[in-house]
Amino acid sequence: MRRARMTRATGVVDRMVGRRARPGEGTTSASRTEAADVLIAEAVRALSLGDHAGFRRLVVAVAEQATVPGWTATVRRSLAARLRRGVTSAWERGWQPADVVRFTSRRRTSRHARLATDVIAGEMRAYSGATVDARWREQLAVLEADVWWEDDEGHPDAWCEREGVAHATYITCAIELIQLLEGLPRLPSLGPLPGASAAGGDGSAASHERVQDVDQRTLGKVRALLAKAESTEFPEEAEALSARAQELMARHSIDHALLAAETGDNSGPAGRRIAVDNPYDSPKAVLLTVVADANRCRAVWHRELGFSTVMGYPADLAAVEMLFTSLLVQATAAMVHAGPRRDARGRSRTRSFRHAFLNAYAARIGERLLEAAGRAAESAGGNDLVPVLAARDQAVEQAVGAMFPNLAKGRAGSVSNYEGWVAGRAAADLASLNGRHEVTGADRRH
Repeated sequence: MRRARMTRATGVVDRMVGRRARPGEGTTSASRTEAADVLIAEAVRALSLGDHAGFRRLVVAVAEQATVPGWTATVRRSLAARLRRGVTSAWERGWQPADVVRFTSRRRTSRHARLATDVIAGEMRAYSGATVDARWREQLAVLEADVWWEDDEGHPDAWCEREGVAHATYITCAIELIQLLEGLPRLPSLGPLPGASAAGGDGSAASHERVQDVDQRTLGKVRALLAKAESTEFPEEAEALSARAQELMARHSIDHALLAAETGDNSGPAGRRIAVDNPYDSPKAVLLTVVADANRCRAVWHRELGFSTVMGYPADLAAVEMLFTSLLVQATAAMVHAGPRRDARGRSRTRSFRHAFLNAYAARIGERLLEAAGRAAESAGGNDLVPVLAARDQAVEQAVGAMFPNLAKGRAGSVSNYEGWVAGRAAADLASLNGRHEVTGADRRH
């Protein structure tokens, strides 16, 4: 059946590009476009069906037509148009730029991810910057999604030169990316699509900028603390620095909550997707969950997609992403420092040891972050704090329930390596987190 489709596709192409035409009879632009579209569609179909041999034959069929006048330019335009439609479809299904590039790299290669970044950069030119959400602009900046090529017609050649590959590799990579984009599952939307009207004009934009200034100052302090935690060779110091960062962000979150209550700000929770990569993705997801819980957020793990959706208020989401990233660096360093493990027969038990290590690390870190957040709440004091925070917790839970109505809570995986569990817990429990302000150099609160 698959070979029959292949035969029909190449037969249609033969007729349309004029291979069987009478002498002197040329091809038309429309026939070339139709032929290119047929081959690309069949190649995408072959990939979707797992027919890799058929896919390779179709790619060869596309490349062999290069002798037909105008064929190469036609194929490039057809690929570019379908890639752009794939990206637009991804936006409509709830995906954001960082999600697309990260998932492409996970399922394919970094080369595919770079092509996806280029397609996104080209597609985003269709929207005014004022109509693109700030979170999208931030992601695009981090991805460096810029139009670096001189003209769209020349992009494939420029891309091949940059990657050091032949044009056939571009065709293969582009079709594989099309198949991936068109098969993306639907995700809950985390914000307005590009092209939507931006908020502002009522003074809210200026207010938002002032809040962002405060956020950036606080985030700068937190980043500095976490950078020290990641670079120090002393686990006790890293632990104390991370705890100090958690307290600082928790106080910042409380200040935001009280200010919002005073001013009547009714803006609700938002969402952010954070990568949870292999290896050991399960304990890493646990670590993200406990970090989210400590910061009044909730994390929903999409294991097959390689990320978690974290719901919470913006300042809390920023804390979660920074702390999780830093703690993951610290946990990995401690795990590697613990070294490999073998049983009495010399068989490797490194994987089970590290899996248990990270699970124990996550569990103990969660306890300590909650302790640090509790100290921040105690230092804030005031009878007005409890109902304000309770209302925000309820709002987050409602947002999670609305976004994931069929959410099922998973059970914690079993741990088969007791040594790894003990080592992981010890790594997270090396120092008391009661202060240690002399380590951070931060001012004490009176």
